[in-house]
Amino acid sequence: MTLPDREQQIRQSHALLIRKTVEACQNRDSLPVLEQMLEMANQQGWTNLVTAIRAILGGQRDDRVLAGLDAEDMVIVRSILEGLQNPATLPDPGQGASPAMAAPGLARMIHAAAGGDVEALQAVAFMAEQMTATHGDLRQLGGRLKALVDGERDPDSLSRGMSENGRQLMLDLLAELGRLAEQ
Repeated sequence: MTLPDREQQIRQSHALLIRKTVEACQNRDSLPVLEQMLEMANQQGWTNLVTAIRAILGGQRDDRVLAGLDAEDMVIVRSILEGLQNPATLPDPGQGASPAMAAPGLARMIHAAAGGDVEALQAVAFMAEQMTATHGDLRQLGGRLKALVDGERDPDSLSRGMSENGRQLMLDLLAELGRLAEQ
C-alpha cells in the first residue's frame, strides 16, 4: 500500500513514537520509555494524541480511539493500530524520510514556528526530541531543528557530520525555507 506523501512523512517523523507504543503494548517492560515520551508529548500540548495512545495501551483497538484527533494524530494512531496487527507496516525510525518528501512539510513547520506559531513550535520541539533519540542523519537533523527555527541558514554548519543524503535533505530544506521566506 502506498500512502500519500504527507501521511508517509508524518509516519516517518513519528516512527519512534509509533514503534515504542506498539512495543509497549506487546511488552509492558518497555512501558517506562514510552511513558517518558508521552509525558513530553503531553507537555508539548499533544493531549489528544496522548489520550488516544493511552486508550490503545488500555486495550482499545477500534475507531473510537480516533475521536477528537486532528489529521496528523489520526495518521499516527492508525499507524500504531496497523503496527499492532502487522509489525511489517511499522516505519523505521532510522530510515528518515526522503528529501523530496520531508523538506516541504518540515520547512512549513519550521517557518511557522519561527513566525511565532505556538502549535508549530511545539510540533517541531516534539519532532526534534523524537529524532534525536534515533541515529544517523535523522539524529543530526533533530539536533539542528532549533537552529533552523532560530534562523540559521548556513548549509555547511547545518549539515556538518551528515551523509550525502542527509546533506541533500538539509539543502532541500534550506531551499524550501528560502521560498517560504519570499512569500
